[in-house]
Amino acid sequence: MPDLLPSLQKHDLGHIRILAGLWGLELDSNETDAAAQELCASLLDPDLLAEILEALNPEARTALEALVSKNGRIPWAEFIRRFGDIREMGAGRRDREQPHLNPASTAEVLFYRGLLDRAFFNTANGPQEFAFIPDDLFKIINHEGHEDHEGKTQKNSVISVNSVVNSEPLGRPASPAEKTHPVPANDSILDDATTLLAALRLGIEPPETNVPRPVLEGFLRAAKIILKSGPKPEKVKTFLEAPRYDALQMIAEAWLESETFNELRQLPGLVFEGEWNNQPVVTREFLLNLLDVIPEGKWWSLPAFIRDVKAKYPDFQRPAGDYDSWFIKRAADDEYLRGFAYWEQVDGALVRYFITRVLFWLGQVELATPEEGAEPTSFKVVSEKLKVQSEDGKLVARSNGHIAVPRFAPRAVRYQVARFCEWERAKEDEYHYTITPSSLKKAGEQGLKVEHLLSLLAKYATGGIPPVLVKALKRWESNGTEARVQTQVVLRVSRPEVLEELRKSKAARFLGELLGPTTVVIKEGAQSKVLAALAELGLLAEDETSEVY
Repeated sequence: MPDLLPSLQKHDLGHIRILAGLWGLELDSNETDAAAQELCASLLDPDLLAEILEALNPEARTALEALVSKNGRIPWAEFIRRFGDIREMGAGRRDREQPHLNPASTAEVLFYRGLLDRAFFNTANGPQEFAFIPDDLFKIINHEGHEDHEGKTQKNSVISVNSVVNSEPLGRPASPAEKTHPVPANDSILDDATTLLAALRLGIEPPETNVPRPVLEGFLRAAKIILKSGPKPEKVKTFLEAPRYDALQMIAEAWLESETFNELRQLPGLVFEGEWNNQPVVTREFLLNLLDVIPEGKWWSLPAFIRDVKAKYPDFQRPAGDYDSWFIKRAADDEYLRGFAYWEQVDGALVRYFITRVLFWLGQVELATPEEGAEPTSFKVVSEKLKVQSEDGKLVARSNGHIAVPRFAPRAVRYQVARFCEWERAKEDEYHYTITPSSLKKAGEQGLKVEHLLSLLAKYATGGIPPVLVKALKRWESNGTEARVQTQVVLRVSRPEVLEELRKSKAARFLGELLGPTTVVIKEGAQSKVLAALAELGLLAEDETSEVY
């Protein structure tokens, strides 16, 4: 940070004389540079500085303490949000209104005493404006006026999103009401991932999963299991064949370092517009650091945690304290959520989503609600290795081609079975599929063979494969589809002569297979044409189909 003299030299002689007056000093020089040097020498006197600090009002002392606790500088947007702004005014207006005698904010109290300045400094996120105490002045203040901070200040000069300033946990333990209904951590994201991967491989729309599809794809893309071109076969195989805990870690470790997985842009009910960018990895690390200091095994109040994040680190995902340039609107009413007033709807919502969705899906927190079905009000960080069940479940294959796959059957086996079948609605911890000619045909187009399915069922189905199903599968492989059930429109007339007359008319092209002397199939979509032709022959026909003409 700049020292005091360069800070003073930015101002005119009138400003320097105002500072001197508030310090009880008389300046001999009438030139700006000389006056600045004269004032600087006095302001850096430890004894005089101690007197000035003692005379500050409580609000100004609090602001100064806040700056000292952050190594002498705080992002400007954060500082003025807490301690007020400094009015912009030229020398003429300043001399008329005398803001040093009637300060509009705590910031102005410090500014007109030379204890506060503002400037842009380079940070990891680019240039950023800060409120700061001039460096040589800060060293005296930190030593003389704030011994209680000795050894406690950060090495970094600004709150780093990669570290937590306060080693004390934010928030408080959960109240009994906040932890009434525990929701244990689980690894069901692995089952959702298996479902999604099988659907993508088949080219079908996947059923609804516990983890929303875009988020689930985000996890799998982070782990390079899904690429732009689709699932990567070798990665899919490794993921599905890995033990459940290892597979979960594979996703979690990739997520931790992913620049593409953006929790902010996943927030439900919000629409994100414009070219602005946030920093998901930096934000993720900061929030995880906050959670690291929460006592192990303790239920923790979620509302209290979010409230303290707002009080102590409100700009955790906005290094420049910028609440205006991100174009975020509420989908329900298209209202733009710009400004600090919407912190709960955006930044607070992100903290809640991060804990109750992302970390919960990854099996890293347990949740609790005040009543069943309510939103979580407390959480507990999972401090030990998540206990997972081994994948030793057995399939059930029935003679009608129906296959039931329990959740804890090997995921790789369910993935393969799903590719041979039509999918039915999943039930409690069980997935249901049916073998059909069309599903077998689609599997064949992907290079899968019936013998592969029979091998899977023989190995993993409890009680083996029903002989009737084995026979049906082998016959289909040899002969293809041997029977079809179809819905067709049939014309039935009273006498064979009527049908013969119709077959000789111009409507003959609309008739299909002859089913008998008085019955014929009408080609799809041609009912109205046949009815019109019958009318021209002087026959009024009764339409018993459900179609309305």
